[in-house]
Amino acid sequence: MKIEKDRVVRFHYSVAEAGQAPVETSRDRDPLAILFGHGNIIPGLEKAMEGREAGESFKAEVTAAEAYGERREGMTQRVPKKHFGDQKLSVGQQVVLNTSFGPRAVTIEKVGMSVVDVDLNHPMAGKDLTFDIEIVEVREASTEEIEHGHVHGDGGHHH
Repeated sequence: MKIEKDRVVRFHYSVAEAGQAPVETSRDRDPLAILFGHGNIIPGLEKAMEGREAGESFKAEVTAAEAYGERREGMTQRVPKKHFGDQKLSVGQQVVLNTSFGPRAVTIEKVGMSVVDVDLNHPMAGKDLTFDIEIVEVREASTEEIEHGHVHGDGGHHH
């Protein structure tokens, strides 16, 4: 069965900045499960996976524009230190901050007495990425999964 819209795809991945060692991998845990064609993964990866089948392994080069977008200037925000709880903070560190748009990965730029300056660009923004993908399973999505726009059960969303 080929990967196409409204199919559930379970896959392993590792991702690296082009020409560097992987920064993240799923191989030490369960495969990721996504509902394909619903914007649940970056566009460049969705394009590279389309039409593939279970058992396939491949590399995908994804440009910044097709991944997390280009870095945008002026994305610094000053946040009261109390929002970070008791975390030890250092410049360049990545932390997840609960924002009005939900949890967001931010990078710390400056730590003051009571405020912290953070960069809201995604840590991978402006970077060309290389993915190593192994397709584990492809199946039809249930009606409910399509209505909800995500996978239920194994490796997916639990209500």
